Amino acid sequence: MDLPTVGKFFLLVMLKIALQSKGRLNEESLSLLASIGINVDEPKRKFISKARNFDIETLFLRDDDIPLVVASGTASLGIVGLNEVAEKGADVEIVKQLGFGGCRISLAIPKADKYEGLEYFRGKRIATSYPRILKDFLDKNGIEATIEIITGSVEIAPAAGIADCIFDIVSSGSTLVSNGLVEVERVFESEAVLIANKNMSAQDRDTLEEILFRIDSHLMSSGKKYLLMNIPTAALDQAVKILPAMRSPTVMPLASEGWCSLHSVVEADTLWEKVRLLKAIGAEGILVIDLDKIIL
Repeated sequence: MDLPTVGKFFLLVMLKIALQSKGRLNEESLSLLASIGINVDEPKRKFISKARNFDIETLFLRDDDIPLVVASGTASLGIVGLNEVAEKGADVEIVKQLGFGGCRISLAIPKADKYEGLEYFRGKRIATSYPRILKDFLDKNGIEATIEIITGSVEIAPAAGIADCIFDIVSSGSTLVSNGLVEVERVFESEAVLIANKNMSAQDRDTLEEILFRIDSHLMSSGKKYLLMNIPTAALDQAVKILPAMRSPTVMPLASEGWCSLHSVVEADTLWEKVRLLKAIGAEGILVIDLDKIIL
């Protein structure tokens, strides 16, 4: 093997994507990859795993390590909460919002306290695992407070006398209630995002484009249903107004004179209202089909 060939061989390095090693974001990230045809073995204490049917390796890491690992180029891609990207201040490209892992970071106070606005926090001790995001918020609003950095169970800080109030992730709010706290200010909205190293190779960039193409096809089908029905030709114009499609509904003539077949994609949350309107103008034999992918 000559030297140029050896050089080319070592350049063909598989793209690495960093995923959370455990928890809900781990499960949803693996589910997303599986839905776009990238099947990765469950971590089970493994740090690195290869996809069985796609040229990609996964690194399973703590969520707060992912932004910096991607920024450094150790992994070209990562799936992580937007809150972690903001907290680490990582110089990465936010490529895609993924629509899962939604949460917020909020200020919460003991429920017995009276809250009349941000002035409440002036001079207070605020416990948090997100000091950068909190400091930015306090500075922006001209509030001087002491930030107590806690990496564990932030919500117990007021009861333990560590702090007066907290700044922490909120999903359902049940944890706050169980610890005698009430949410008073929503500061940062977060969800899972696909991030990329800004200096990734052209080869990795090509792989990213393929992954994005598949993700877009998957996300486009989310929350949509495919409708097929028979409808009187005379009612076709009315049906088309009820069913605006991505371009226009598909219409095909039937063997029975005066009838045609109409196909369209609709939002799932409007399905039953549209079915009611279609039946009112004579639609019959309506089929509702789940969508897996939409490829434009």
